[in-house]
Amino acid sequence: MPFGILDCKKMEVVPGTAIMGDNTASDDLPTELGDVPRDQLRRGKGRFSNIILVPQPSDSPDDPLNWPQWQKDLILFIIGLSAAVVGAFGPMLSPGFVDIAEEMNITVNTLSQATAWLILTLGLCVFLINPLAKVYGKRPIYLIALIILFACSVWAGATDTYPSFLGSRIISAIGMAPYEILVLATIKDLYFVHERGTRIAVWNLFLLCGIAGGALISGYIIQDLGYRWTFWVCAILYGALLIATFFLVPETTYIRPSSPSSTDQTSSASSTKVNGDDNEKATAVELEHTPKRPSYWSTLKIYNGTYSDAPFLRVFIRPFLLFFYPAILWGFLLFGTTITWIVVYSVVNAVIFVNPPYNFSVSQTGLISLSPFIMTMIGEVVSGPLNDWICVWLTKKNRGIYEPEFRLPMVVIVIFLGTVGFFGFGATVHYQTHWSGPVLAFGFANMAMAFASTCVFGYVVDCYPELSEEIFVAINARNLFTFGFTYFVNDWLDKDGVLAVFSVLGGLFLFVCFLTVPMWIFGKKIRSWIGRNQWLQSIMADTR
Repeated sequence: MPFGILDCKKMEVVPGTAIMGDNTASDDLPTELGDVPRDQLRRGKGRFSNIILVPQPSDSPDDPLNWPQWQKDLILFIIGLSAAVVGAFGPMLSPGFVDIAEEMNITVNTLSQATAWLILTLGLCVFLINPLAKVYGKRPIYLIALIILFACSVWAGATDTYPSFLGSRIISAIGMAPYEILVLATIKDLYFVHERGTRIAVWNLFLLCGIAGGALISGYIIQDLGYRWTFWVCAILYGALLIATFFLVPETTYIRPSSPSSTDQTSSASSTKVNGDDNEKATAVELEHTPKRPSYWSTLKIYNGTYSDAPFLRVFIRPFLLFFYPAILWGFLLFGTTITWIVVYSVVNAVIFVNPPYNFSVSQTGLISLSPFIMTMIGEVVSGPLNDWICVWLTKKNRGIYEPEFRLPMVVIVIFLGTVGFFGFGATVHYQTHWSGPVLAFGFANMAMAFASTCVFGYVVDCYPELSEEIFVAINARNLFTFGFTYFVNDWLDKDGVLAVFSVLGGLFLFVCFLTVPMWIFGKKIRSWIGRNQWLQSIMADTR
């Protein structure tokens, strides 16, 4: 029972538990590594040279785990930058809600509902995007998504009527959906367990800074050039990212052999058939089994075949079944409530700050986002490396055995930041403090989101790495939850006031955070139970 985590003896290796150190007893090695000598297990580099790589890469140069580090990080940069623009695309009109509503001759609540309908469509689309990506790979989905976003940006910038504007926003959600569920799956494809926390933080840095920075910049664009120019700028960015993705982001989905030593064993078996004195023949046989990396031009193919033999319907229903996994349900609640409350800020800020006692202009309302922008950057720079460090430290203390629950201690920081952010915002606005009070509270809430997302996604991916795409679909079903709040939150604010609204949000946030305690204690037992459930395992398998 390491650190209060209840152990389970009903499985030889519980799904998610991994061997990452040399100080592990030999009888603790997973069965899939049991026939591989320890000196043949691949390890990290530099300060991670004592860590056994999880997962173990194959010998194939096609395996994304074997790609050069610069290429992995470049792929993450391009996809992360795309996610940043997608993150800005939803709330970027919020600083000018009042002025844009007047120009369109509609109410502010009607305009905010356009964002709500976008979120609803986004929440529904992820269920379709997942099976498509699972079967056909991520590269074609990314490319199609950017084409849709480019077209919808041009459409929204050119239209003169609200119904047409609403249509462009709803259809753009189809292009936004892949960046809700596939980026983290791409991180899982490219990086080892001890690297993922930092990379998840990088993705979150792009996404949350896009959400905050988009509103910051768009406030000036709307005030000086008009709201249509926000869409023209997005069209330019999506066009550039489409080109970068086509030429620099190959397919990262890869079917890895179940045994990391399969290639070695094949090569070794072939070599034993050669006379030991005939070195030339031995070398020739060895070269036959040394795979060559494909040419750059071959990686530009949009379609690379299929990656799953499971029926399409089975892949489609998997995310719904994942709500029977307590870890996924916990992640849905923690991530869903936190990010939904952040979206609520973007809906109510314009209403709160353009009215007395603050009387902000559109550009000043956009400047409010400077606080979450800075706080998010700090949060992501700290949360990813800190989360990885905690995991490595606890693994060493646990005889080299890694448990996904080692991702959870940072929730303590999430609780502190979120409490200040949600309760502080309601109190400072209610008592009409200096504008710096609610603005700083807004920043703390976003910093809480940065730490929370690193914990949530690091934990669920390490628990069930083979289901990463389905996991993100299930967790991002929170968009349906977010839709409900953005649809009526302004009416709720008018009725009960900002103090009551944000006190309720803060209370719900704390309740969900404290659900982390039973996940820490019972998480491994739950993973064992799921691993022994034959019905669930058959449904989740990628074979017919």
